[in-house]
Amino acid sequence: MTTTTPTVAVGTQQVEKSLGRSTRVRRRLNTRTATLVSVVIAVLWTVPTFGLLISSIRPEDQIKTTGWWTFFSDPQFTLENYQEVLFGRSSSSGQLASYFINSLAITIPSVLFPLAFAALAAYALAWINFRGRDWLYIAIFALQIVPLQMALVPLLKFFSTGVTLAGVTLLPAWDLDGSQKFAQVWFAHTCFALPFAVFLLHNFISQLPKDLMEAARVDGATHPKIFRTIVLPLITPALAAFGIFQFLWVWNDLLVALIFAGGGDETAPLTVRLAELAGTRGNEWQRLTAGAFISMVVPLIVFLSLQRYFVRGLLAGSVKG
Repeated sequence: MTTTTPTVAVGTQQVEKSLGRSTRVRRRLNTRTATLVSVVIAVLWTVPTFGLLISSIRPEDQIKTTGWWTFFSDPQFTLENYQEVLFGRSSSSGQLASYFINSLAITIPSVLFPLAFAALAAYALAWINFRGRDWLYIAIFALQIVPLQMALVPLLKFFSTGVTLAGVTLLPAWDLDGSQKFAQVWFAHTCFALPFAVFLLHNFISQLPKDLMEAARVDGATHPKIFRTIVLPLITPALAAFGIFQFLWVWNDLLVALIFAGGGDETAPLTVRLAELAGTRGNEWQRLTAGAFISMVVPLIVFLSLQRYFVRGLLAGSVKG
């Protein structure tokens, strides 16, 4: 009975050699000047976020009369801002708890769908020979230059009226209502993300050792088994890198969610509600700071938890051979 375990071991050794080259690249960049520049950029990038956090836990009168840096000379803090903006009963308080759930419901599928489809497509374009493969890859690559705004109206028309050719309905209108509109947002984000995702993952998968794939086929492994047992474990850094990009994009998106999900309480994400608060309650700084920091918490957790995979994915894709 054949097995692909030896093949995986050989492939792991070759990938480790590639990661060794990545380590040498990191050492070349690890100079004192580069370190100093990185520290300065990190501080400049972190200070506004730290100030936002401090402001979000200060009382209303302190926020409106003094700067956040005065907190250290007169420390006063409260969690009332978060309580009010998350669970307040008045329409002007924020009520962000339900919108937070909506953002999760939009973002998680909008990340998983393009990851799954792009990984399968990238593997097929890299390691399965079929007629027109190169032209198909070029077409997918070219789709990256199409501005998102140009596709919004045709896609919205597709959802509302379907596809009709010569009086024949090829695809009916979706005719979704309420929480069903989440499906429209998932579809839109998946379509917009696929060109870049396929391009990124294809470049990574195509760099896997050819001997590894040939050895797996000799052992009797089929394409599904090769993809599941060999390719997926090796491209985890690339999947994490794209997953972070996609998560941040979808979580912070306002335009796509507002158009395809609407601004109702059932489907609107955090960004829609925060935009409303900024427009109607622009003088309530204690609510805006707390709401803004709530919207930042999940992206920060995702990035910090996947940071090591993110760096490995970028470095592994930058060194070939």
